[in-house]
Amino acid sequence: MRTLGLVLLILLILSTMVGCIDRPEKEGTIDLTQNCTGGRILIIIAPQDFRDEEVLVPEEIFEEYGFTVDVASTTKKVAEGMRGTKIKPDLAFSDVNVGDYDAIVIAGGIGSREYLWGDDLLRSLVIEAYNREKIVAAICLSPVILARAGILDGKNATVFPDDEAIKELVENGAIYQDEEVVVSDRIITGRDPHAARVFALRIIERERYLGNGKNG
Repeated sequence: MRTLGLVLLILLILSTMVGCIDRPEKEGTIDLTQNCTGGRILIIIAPQDFRDEEVLVPEEIFEEYGFTVDVASTTKKVAEGMRGTKIKPDLAFSDVNVGDYDAIVIAGGIGSREYLWGDDLLRSLVIEAYNREKIVAAICLSPVILARAGILDGKNATVFPDDEAIKELVENGAIYQDEEVVVSDRIITGRDPHAARVFALRIIERERYLGNGKNG
């Protein structure tokens, strides 16, 4: 877990500003006493203005369950979140081998619209992951990437309640649901930073159910 990120999360919890874990979240049906080991998850972030909590909260939970987590972005240059978290990606999109991962998880934030929605290489990674029966997940504004990749056609999905984002989902065949987290087979979508914890737990839950992990 990145030290600066932990400090930021603590400050967010103590502040009166809107955060992602400033209220209890239900933990789903996962037995928290049992860890799942051996799996690998790739978190995708925008190079600027990714939503900090949507990276830090899932990353912490994934690692708690024994997953190895890598971070990828458009380049390997240090990326900065909307709330100041700095992360140096492990990989650029061009370096990603989809076969190395059990799940690809795309964080949101306003940078998603600017840097990720139209990224052809990211779209191809999403399509490959889906075709290879990996779990594909996105939160906040990033479900638009899945919609543009064509994998939400006919599927229930959620997205940040932004008119343009909702329109993108609907025009690409998704059945929009104003829900915190929506699971549709191997696709998991989350609405906003408040959903980050449940979003991460649903990914683990689905990974176990589908048997993608080596020991989970």
